[in-house]
Amino acid sequence: MQKHILSIGGLAQAAGVNVETVRYYQRVGMLAQPAKPLHGIRKYGVGDVKRIRFIKRAQLLGFTLAEVSELLVLSNASSCRETQDLAESKLKSVSERIRDLTKMQDTLLQLVARCNAADDSTSCPIIDALVGED
Repeated sequence: MQKHILSIGGLAQAAGVNVETVRYYQRVGMLAQPAKPLHGIRKYGVGDVKRIRFIKRAQLLGFTLAEVSELLVLSNASSCRETQDLAESKLKSVSERIRDLTKMQDTLLQLVARCNAADDSTSCPIIDALVGED
């Protein structure tokens, strides 16, 4: 059993989030809210810090909060296969986004190059491309 030693502010600071983030995770069921002792304040433990850090790291990898919730369930069940499937799905999604962003980058590079090559007397190639008057 973890020792509960942190206030909600201490928990937020230790996990690198703000207090409202902690409260939000509690509202959506991603973090348990400890009982409030009579005339006291709720206390949180190291396990709570680890849980919030897990959530934030998963978000940095692009997982949505719904997917993070699923990962939290899977972490308790030690289901590596299902976790791998979820990660592979996320990897596919990220790869598709990278392809799309690369296409956007290539198009913008071409537009900027055309704009730099144009003289001041012509219309703007970037505006023309956005209007559809290539």
